[in-house]
Amino acid sequence: MTDLDRLTQSLARNLKRWRQERGYTLDALAARAGVSRGMLIQIEQARTNPSVGTVVKVGDALGVSITTLLDFDQEPRVRLVPAEQAVRLWSTEAGSHSTLLAGAEAPGPLELWSWRLMPGEGSESDAHPAGTTELVHVTAGHLTLTVDGSVHAVPAGTSASFESDVAHAFRNDGDEPVEMTMAVSVPAPR
Repeated sequence: MTDLDRLTQSLARNLKRWRQERGYTLDALAARAGVSRGMLIQIEQARTNPSVGTVVKVGDALGVSITTLLDFDQEPRVRLVPAEQAVRLWSTEAGSHSTLLAGAEAPGPLELWSWRLMPGEGSESDAHPAGTTELVHVTAGHLTLTVDGSVHAVPAGTSASFESDVAHAFRNDGDEPVEMTMAVSVPAPR
């Protein structure tokens, strides 16, 4: 079984578990997440490898992190995540990628990401649940951050924080790769 097969199986098992624990029907979760009922069925039956955007929407609708949906073993106080267990969830042929480094659930989902954006590439994100905050620290290159239509230049060595309950995007308009670390904090479900 490949790593992708294991991730697909974990996602299938955990999506069904969290959906049932929350008391959501497939139709109810589909409506909350903004994805089709058919897509949820395919995910729960481990018949598809959904996009990162779909996994984020489903996690947001359930009030859990991607880490929880992918079933990483979580220890009570300290959980070490070796490099080989970090999950690359988005990549392009040019070399851009995002990797989920670690996550936690207290009090709501908290995720730590490593990003690389090659020149001319970017990634767009739909609005996350109200109260979601993202922190970005650029270590190399020059990031163009767009939040709710407003564009911000974030050069290497600079950090940015923003409420991500609106559409937002990361883009590399420069000539060298952008390297950045990002943390995402989602409020606990009500």
